[in-house]
Amino acid sequence: MSETEDRVLGGCRIAVLLATAVIQAGLSLPRLGDTADRFAFTALAVVLVVAAWWVLRWKPVPWPVALAGAVVVLAASTVAVRALPPDRLLGGDDWASGLAGWHLLVLLLDRPALAMGALVLQMTLTFSRQIGSAPAERGEIGALVIVGLSVLTFQAATLALIRVVNRRVGEAAEASAERDRQAHRKALAEEREADQRNRFAGQLGATLPLLAGLADHTLDPRDEGVRRRCALAATQLRRLFAENDDVPDPLLHEVSACVDLAERRGLTVTLAVSGEPAPIPTGVRRELTGPLMTALVAARSRARVSVLRTDDEIRVAAITDGEPGATANGSGLVDVEWHALGERSWMEAKWRSRPN
Repeated sequence: MSETEDRVLGGCRIAVLLATAVIQAGLSLPRLGDTADRFAFTALAVVLVVAAWWVLRWKPVPWPVALAGAVVVLAASTVAVRALPPDRLLGGDDWASGLAGWHLLVLLLDRPALAMGALVLQMTLTFSRQIGSAPAERGEIGALVIVGLSVLTFQAATLALIRVVNRRVGEAAEASAERDRQAHRKALAEEREADQRNRFAGQLGATLPLLAGLADHTLDPRDEGVRRRCALAATQLRRLFAENDDVPDPLLHEVSACVDLAERRGLTVTLAVSGEPAPIPTGVRRELTGPLMTALVAARSRARVSVLRTDDEIRVAAITDGEPGATANGSGLVDVEWHALGERSWMEAKWRSRPN
């Protein structure tokens, strides 16, 4: 049950409780008769006070308390009804038959099927007083049934109305929450799209001078440095395209995009992955794969790439036969280390999802 539904149902509980208290004190108290009436009235009042302890705090009456209270209500109603002559049932002196039903609603409002069953049982006990007495005229029995069913129908309609209102409120709250979720998703999509446009524009701005230099022959494509710049630019664009794909494992998808482009350049690359996919912010994925792109571009013939994922740490590492890159990593979200291992270089980018 949503918070809105819970609040509405809590308000309905309080309304039924207050209505029952007014009926008992204002309409039933003046009609009390002998000792049996006073005993039944006191029992019903105690049940109402006990139920109010939870209802006034916007909580449903606990199941054990509600069940025990319902038994007390039915017993008190039966005692009061049995003290009346059969010809006075559901009349001006019969204060208990109608009042007991409202007490049952206070106790069982959160359990509509059980509440309806208790209401029917309570009215059946009232009718049994007439059945167990001397035979009456058909007209008297018919009038008794009509009055009893009227009381029962009104209380059952109150129960049904409360449940319908509560259900409609829940549906409205869910529809409102869904609209909020859609608006949030739309805002995120627009933000992501704007970020992608900015990144594509920035990447294109960094690539255009390289393309212009190749076009006007100011850059020699045979030069090793120029080829590395071209390879890096191509890898960055390929990873940027991969970043926008909707896949279950974005980090591995982007790492695979970098590896794929390196293999197309003729490198022999092995990729090892361990651990389960984990949610990683886009900016962190960029910083994890950035050093990897540099390492793969610097590699001459072979590279070994590994992705290690644990509960609180993500590592992307590469061992290549190229030269180590720079140790700086920009924003500081990701720790990057480069080491020379003889004729090889080792790079590791590490991000901790739970900082120490």
